[in-house]
Amino acid sequence: MNNKRLIVVSGPSGVGKSALLREILKKYGEMIEFSVSYTSRKMRDGEKEGIDYHYVSREEFEQGIEKGLFLEWANVHDNYYATSKEKVEEIIKKGKNCLLDIDVQGASNLMKNKVDAVYIFISPPDIETLRERLTKRNTDSIDTINKRIKNAEKEIEYRDKYQYIVINDDFNMALKELENIIFNI
Repeated sequence: MNNKRLIVVSGPSGVGKSALLREILKKYGEMIEFSVSYTSRKMRDGEKEGIDYHYVSREEFEQGIEKGLFLEWANVHDNYYATSKEKVEEIIKKGKNCLLDIDVQGASNLMKNKVDAVYIFISPPDIETLRERLTKRNTDSIDTINKRIKNAEKEIEYRDKYQYIVINDDFNMALKELENIIFNI
């Protein structure tokens, strides 16, 4: 990994992206750094400012859009999410690879703008497994879970636009595959 680069990871809510990326960062933190996204959504129990997201108001977010502070941004599940241009540049200047966990809208924007990156889609083995995972994490109402499943079905349609698809059926196998993609390209 001599060339420092941007690594874009997407996948439906509940697919296991966060757990996989936490393991990657734990094992390879000296080589790769996570760019914490901005969001206008409310903080969930157990989340921390600056660790999970940078939480801002809709108004602050919209001002950031107007000022061109974001590399990409999207409106997902009725909330804004974005990647800071400044943070990505800072990570790469430090000589590390920059890891982004962004939705398919944000990744599509990067692809359209021909941003040089490694694009990886984390997919569930099937929709029913995803529904079970969302239900077990016990953070959302049934209505929200149904909305996330509907969105997941749309997001999965985009997976063929990515360079790599990792199916998270078995966590350890998915982790190994993700490591191989990121560190052995």
